[in-house]
Amino acid sequence: MVRFIKKTSKKAGLSPGTLVHVGDKKAEHVRIRVADYGEDHYEEKEITNIEDCLPYKDRPTVTWINIDGLHDVAIIEKIGNDFGLHPLVLEDIAHTEQRPKMDEFDDYVFIISQMLFFDEEEDQLKAEQFSVVLGKNFVISFQEMTGDIFDPLRERIRKGKGRIRKMGADYLMYAMMDAVVDNYFIVLEKIGEKVEELEEELLSRPGPELLQKIHNFKRELIFLRKSVWPLRETISSLERGESVFIREKTLVFLKDVYDHTIQVIDTAETLRDIVTGMMDVYLSSVSNRLNEVMKMLTVIATIFIPLTFIAGVYGMNFKYMPELEYPWGYPAVLLCMLIVGVVMLLWFRSKRFL
Repeated sequence: MVRFIKKTSKKAGLSPGTLVHVGDKKAEHVRIRVADYGEDHYEEKEITNIEDCLPYKDRPTVTWINIDGLHDVAIIEKIGNDFGLHPLVLEDIAHTEQRPKMDEFDDYVFIISQMLFFDEEEDQLKAEQFSVVLGKNFVISFQEMTGDIFDPLRERIRKGKGRIRKMGADYLMYAMMDAVVDNYFIVLEKIGEKVEELEEELLSRPGPELLQKIHNFKRELIFLRKSVWPLRETISSLERGESVFIREKTLVFLKDVYDHTIQVIDTAETLRDIVTGMMDVYLSSVSNRLNEVMKMLTVIATIFIPLTFIAGVYGMNFKYMPELEYPWGYPAVLLCMLIVGVVMLLWFRSKRFL
């Protein structure tokens, strides 16, 4: 539960726009990378001072500034001042418990989403808040930790593959959102494989540990749904073409991302229904096993009722019981008890009680 609900009490009582980092420190040091490119130009470097980004602000080329690590709010505040970002935007960037959303201002568009990764060793989702500021000719991205899903995108920019070097900053923003959504398919694929393993285990050896696994996966899928559903609204707002920062030729690509988001939601809902059904199957299986045990115990008790009666009769020790004087009386009674038990057992089998 700690992974899903972060402590926000440190912000209680503070004025709106106060910069306070909420969340775990996922990077040791803040890393700032700048990539500036055009159709015939590319430049990439890592910088230590935000001031080094200012020369790129008014260039006609596209500039991508990526910041890894959100725990140093002084850097966030500095880049916000240099690029004219609203204090509430900076607050949302530092507060890593934000719902995916899109806000449009006069000079830029602000987008928040969640990047998800599936830890196979712990069988759980790991989330990272991803924020993007889209300006006229620049994109500023904020991530919680170093390492992301954008390496293929960076490689395409370096080598000039595809149309990205010929397009503007809005297309770069689209490419980043597309990478985020495509990564959801990878996460869902891994969860789907785990769900298949759970189904096989459910049919072969259901146990209390399996019920805990099923419950955990249901919780992970709820968390995934919480991350994807608001993103659908965000991309829908971008795809409607109401922003002046998104050109018409980019809208068709955003529509494709929106379609992929719908597919992710459908797949997540399907997996959640399967996991919910697995819980029902598990409970039914446990109930059936209990019924089998109770049926067997009932059959055994029923067989021993007449045997107990026979043994009770001959245990009353009356003086005039002819069978007590017979040399074969004891074996005869045992044989009678055996015959009664076998006959009852055969009768139960003929009635399909066993």
